[in-house]
Order: sequence, then structure tokens, then C-alpha cells
Amino acid sequence: MPALPDDTLALLRLVQAGGRMAPRRLLLATHGTATDAVSAGRTAWRAAGLEPDQITALSAPDQTLERARDWLERPGHHLIGIHDPHYPALLAQMPAPPLALFVAGDPSLLWHPSVAVVGSRAATAGGRDQARRFAVALCRAGLAVTSGLAAGIDAAAHLAALEADGITIAVLGTGPDLAYPRHHAALQERIADRGAVVSEYPPGTEARPGHFPARNRIIAGLSLGTLVVEAAARSGALITARQAAEAGREVFALPGSVLNPQARGCHRLIRDGACLVEAPEEVLAGIAPLAGQLALALTPDDAEPAPLDDASASLENQTGQPDLDHHRLWRALGHDPTPMDVLVERTGLTAATLSSMLLHMELDGRVAVEHGRYARRSTGGGAVA
Repeated sequence: MPALPDDTLALLRLVQAGGRMAPRRLLLATHGTATDAVSAGRTAWRAAGLEPDQITALSAPDQTLERARDWLERPGHHLIGIHDPHYPALLAQMPAPPLALFVAGDPSLLWHPSVAVVGSRAATAGGRDQARRFAVALCRAGLAVTSGLAAGIDAAAHLAALEADGITIAVLGTGPDLAYPRHHAALQERIADRGAVVSEYPPGTEARPGHFPARNRIIAGLSLGTLVVEAAARSGALITARQAAEAGREVFALPGSVLNPQARGCHRLIRDGACLVEAPEEVLAGIAPLAGQLALALTPDDAEPAPLDDASASLENQTGQPDLDHHRLWRALGHDPTPMDVLVERTGLTAATLSSMLLHMELDGRVAVEHGRYARRSTGGGAVA
């Protein structure tokens, strides 16, 4: 089994140093790579604001990393630092983004446009039905469903996405090797096989109360919008909704019976300005303006796609690299749905770059996406076929 890269090991040491995250992010930003940040030494660590306990942990021998190293050496396991170009850009825009993400599954899916579907652990049968209805519709529209793998609404949304052959992302409040609740271990494995399981906590980290509010900011940060299906007056789902709103993302809430205590949190959100929704189409309409803005923000400078009426011809005469990248992507797409890894191979572009370009093209009606596979959309008229 190949040894882990030096920068991965250095990043792992930064993660496991624990404590305040801002100084570690500053240290990484200052030195550019995790290897250089760790090699900088105690003077540089203190200058970045690391506390004594963090400095002691960062100086500890590598034997303390054994469990995390073992996990990372297994196929399909990844560690992505905030300095890495593959770190999801939407999450990086959140206040206090994680220093790094442990990912089981396909890390490129963290760039896929998604909606968070969250709610009560003590969900009613009707609430679970609504979570399934919305999750299936979102997947059929080409979006991923992000949630927290908790009991109730979260589990119903994840399961519905899997059954619809869609993309789903689970964000954990434990290490990536532990399931919480434990009876969700099989569901967690299914999500890792078909989507992605994400945690900011190193392998072996047990569930703690403070981890779940922190986990919720990642759910909100990966998503274009957050849908709250059911929530009591004091619910973790309300934290996710607040964090989404603070980041400028849309918040949607389903109304319920005034006699249902699991609807009170949703009613409170609606009073506070969340969008009342009754159908999945309303969520899709609600995220469309923000999705367009984010697609433009994530597209490289001057990377405006050419019109489809004669995309190949119009791009032939362009000399800017972004246009050439779009030309390369357009030529790599066909009428048969193509998975992301094949597009990466055909174009030579990163999954992160392709995801932002494909999101823009999808919003413009140029690309169709189904089950995480992309194809040219047949638009009629003079569109390129």
C-alpha cells in the first residue's frame, strides 16, 4: 500500500492539534502548504496565534496519527485541506470553514449543486413522507441531497435519494469511521459507496453534543439552500437554517398542523422570513437566482460559455484559456449521460473546475444532468447537437 503524501501527513497533524481553528487556518494560509506550515516551527506557530496546547500537540510524534493514517490509506478515503483547490468553494465562503474535510466516497460530489434537507429526529410518518417526496424530486432535477445522517428526517432524505439513484452527501458529527446513531452504519456505508460521507473530525472521534451544531454549518455551507421539513421549537435543524441564512443561502420551511409540536420550528422560521413551500418546484424556483450567481462566482475569470447556436465554431476563434476549457468540455459531452470521472479524463480539467462550468451550463439549459451524469441537452432550433 503506498505511503501517504508528506503534505497529507502534515495536514493531519494540523487537524489533530485541535483547539482554535482560526490560527491554524492562518498558519496554513501564510505558508501555502501543510508541510511548510508544520516545518515552520514554534516561533511561526506562536506568531500565527497557536496556543500552548496546540503547539505541544503539533510537536507530538507521528504515532499519535496512527488511527487516522490507517483510515486514509484505505481506498476511497480522502483528506482535503482548505488550501487545496479541490476544497468545496461554497463551504469556503462560510464563516469559520473547517480546516480540512475527511471524505469517504467521491470528494468531487462536494462541488455538485445540492439542497440540504433537514428536520426532526422524532419525525412523524407524514414528515418522513414529505422528506422522501422532496428528496426524490430534487434528485430528479439533478441536485444532490445533503443532510446529517440523523434519525428521522435526515435518514428519510438520504434513503430516498439513494432509492432514486441520486446523489446524497452525509455530514457527520463524529469521525468518518463511526456511525451515529450506530444503527445507521449500513446506511453510512451505502452513502459512501454512492455519494460522499464528510466529517471535519479525525477517525475515532466519538459523538459529543458540541459537534452537531458545528456539523450543521457544513451542511448549510455545502448547499445552495436548506429545506426544513419538520422541527420542534428547539431543534438542531433551526441552527442549520440560521447558519444558511447568515451565509446568504435560501431557507425553506414546510408548514404543518398547529397541533403538531414538530411543526412549531418551521412556523417560527416562516415568521422570521423563511420561504413557505408546499411543493419541490418552489424550492427549485427559490434557489435558481442564487444558483446562477454562485455558478458565475465559481466559474474562472472571463469563462463565460459561448452560445449554443454554434458553440464549437464560435470558440474555435477564441484565444483565452477559459473559452478553450469550455470548448474542451463541450466536445467531451455527448448525448449519452457521462459521469464526472470520464469528463475529467477526457478534458484534463479538475472535477472542481468542471463542476462550476457544468452548473453554469445546466442553469443556462445547455446541459442535462441525471443521477450525477451529464449530457448535452436537446433544445431544438439551432442548438448544437
